[in-house]
Amino acid sequence: MLLRLDDVARTIGDRTLFAHVDLEVHAGDRIGIVGPNGAGKSTLLALADRRDPPDHGHVIVPRNVRVGMLRQEIDPRRATSVRDEAATALAHLDALEAELRQLEAQIAASHGEVPELLAERYDLAHTRFEHAQGYAREARVDAVLEGLGFDADARARPLSSFSGGWLMRVELAKLLLAEPDVLLLDEPTNHLDLPAIQWFESVIANFRGALVVVSHDRTFLRRHVRRVAELDGRGHFDLYEYDYDGYLAERERRRAELLARKSKQEREIAHMEKFVERFRYKATKAKQAQSRLKAIDRIERIEIDDEGPRGPRLRIPDPPRSGRLVLQLEGVGRRFGDHVVYRGLDFQLERGERVALVGPNGAGKSTLLRIAAGTLDIDEGRRTTGHNVEIATFAQHQLEALDESRSVLEEIAADARMADQPRLRGQLGAFLFSGSDADKRVAVLSGGEKARLALAKMLLQPHNLLVLDEPTNHLDMQACEVLEQALADFSGTLLFVSHDRSFLNAVATRIVEVLPGSVRSFPGNYDDYLAKLDAERSKQPPRPPTQPGDGAAPAPARLTREQRQAERNRRKNLERVRRKLERVEQEISELEQEIEGLGHQLGAPEVCRDAARVQEIEARRVQLRGETAAHYSEWEQLASEVEALEDGAPAATA
Repeated sequence: MLLRLDDVARTIGDRTLFAHVDLEVHAGDRIGIVGPNGAGKSTLLALADRRDPPDHGHVIVPRNVRVGMLRQEIDPRRATSVRDEAATALAHLDALEAELRQLEAQIAASHGEVPELLAERYDLAHTRFEHAQGYAREARVDAVLEGLGFDADARARPLSSFSGGWLMRVELAKLLLAEPDVLLLDEPTNHLDLPAIQWFESVIANFRGALVVVSHDRTFLRRHVRRVAELDGRGHFDLYEYDYDGYLAERERRRAELLARKSKQEREIAHMEKFVERFRYKATKAKQAQSRLKAIDRIERIEIDDEGPRGPRLRIPDPPRSGRLVLQLEGVGRRFGDHVVYRGLDFQLERGERVALVGPNGAGKSTLLRIAAGTLDIDEGRRTTGHNVEIATFAQHQLEALDESRSVLEEIAADARMADQPRLRGQLGAFLFSGSDADKRVAVLSGGEKARLALAKMLLQPHNLLVLDEPTNHLDMQACEVLEQALADFSGTLLFVSHDRSFLNAVATRIVEVLPGSVRSFPGNYDDYLAKLDAERSKQPPRPPTQPGDGAAPAPARLTREQRQAERNRRKNLERVRRKLERVEQEISELEQEIEGLGHQLGAPEVCRDAARVQEIEARRVQLRGETAAHYSEWEQLASEVEALEDGAPAATA
């Protein structure tokens, strides 16, 4: 047992967030905590991290167990570089290396007669340092930061030059480098782009410790969670010994069972009430009537949410019909200062398409989205909208534009037409603002609630082109499912950016991959896009895209002579770089074996007592570590070349 929550409870004011929480975490566990926004998921993680004591119960962590939690705060004004900040996670190795240097100095000062106790201390410290991969710590820091999207230049920049989302990546890097026994993660994929999410998932798949995660990323939960803990928002905690899909099925089964029990209870109560109403004033039956009346009062009523597990539905009003061509960009260029984002960009959008833009952060997705929406001017080329096109946009900055002095109902009513007034509460209900929630002040809403309100306002009016930037950010799973169903049924045209892979698969009919300065189009949803990329790498024919109404996949286009020659060059260069990569890997392995062998020599008593020999070995080890670091740099460059060539980059780049 690595961590145990024993009858834990937390109350805020007169509201019980959760009570009677019993949870044991064992080595290798993969536990997902789910529930609506405000149910207390992040609070429960904080209690598990022992940052806050519970109001009731105990949090038990054995003495030698290390618990690490992804923290949501970091000082954005710090001048520390990204690399130096991430390396603080390995500060214990710096202290251990300093101890080694001190012991080496004492050995050197012994003039050939090394005390046995000193030799043992050195051997123990040296073994600990090597076991913790101390000599490779710089390479580890760089590898983790690179996986999270920090290139060499970004790693050297100060923290103060990054936005909050990138600072969260630094915190995640520190946590992954620390390698705790229990990893507590609060929405770890929120600030990652899709390539970084894929890298992060590969790390999690190989993580040997236990994982407890709060996430609204359904794809992440499906891939990595084996047990599900649910906070229902009414103070109840339930543990499901299933993976995420099994949890959904079991939750629905339990709900159906509860509905049947509730129906039976209501029939029994109605029968008793009828008896009381009929006989309470009849002398011969009055005593029995009173007894049944008391029995009714003692019954603990079964309560169930009004909405089923699928939640409410939202219907976006049918927009006016646009022309077939909704948007066309021809030869578009856009730069920011000296940085050219696009030059000669061609892109078009047709009526009824639901197009998702994907690619790494900084490639130009948001720029393309803003150009398409008409909110960002272009430097060259032409932007044309089709006949009768009406555009509505959603971006994260619109959350800040909400009037915090208004109630939720007043805010949505402020921009509504007179004809929309009767359905405002229904619109809010579809976005999970039910009953008294509509009277809440905007100022007290969480980030997820503000996002729901901004979406409810935008979708109130019929527009035939919706341009959405991360519409599911901050939404809980129920709100995501409501929105994705509504957009999948939407009869207009959709252009959006999202890192939610379940959302991409449910909504998109075409994926546009945005890379620095260029775009590529792929029919189908996100899984179809990944399959096409895999097929390109392995040169196998891809599966046909899963678009509604699709027939057989079209035959692949015939390659030109120039394209065939370019492909031959690419394969030739790929094979050459792979051979170089294998050679460097072999040399690194030989260097590390030699370093390890010298380390074993230092542990020998006869060597420890010979100061000259110790100095000779240490000098050689320093030389070998320098050579190893250089080889690692060469390896990283070659690995990047291989990846670029496998992705189909031009042969000239090799």
